[in-house]
Amino acid sequence: MIIIEQAFNATAHKVWNAITDKDEMKIWYFDLAAFKPEVGFRFQFMGGPTPERQYQHLCQITEVIPGKKLTYSWLYEGFVGKSFVTWELFEKGNITTLRLTHKGIDTFPPDNQDFAIHNFEEGWDYIIHTSLKDYLEKQG
Repeated sequence: MIIIEQAFNATAHKVWNAITDKDEMKIWYFDLAAFKPEVGFRFQFMGGPTPERQYQHLCQITEVIPGKKLTYSWLYEGFVGKSFVTWELFEKGNITTLRLTHKGIDTFPPDNQDFAIHNFEEGWDYIIHTSLKDYLEKQG
């Protein structure tokens, strides 16, 4: 399981919009064809370590507490395994702490190094500590 926390100089409302609005998400996360923070909503995207090695990610939202928590399943088309990604927001004044938890990574095929936990750790570290942080700070 991976747990990453990052405090942002931003309101929970601003961080929530960044993690749930597809137009904002495409700037710092993935360019999704559609996204709605609603239980049961399915979305997908392509991603991988190189242009030649891309994987179809299949996700379905399983829990939503507006402005506070979002969870979705994360699978790969054509591979066994199912994981869950949870985004939780904790606001104190104008500072919002985001806690990302990704569990179930160990259910993916162990013989595929692209699914090794260190790759997820590096990916989430960059997404949260660099990409999302830069995006929110540029928003002012």
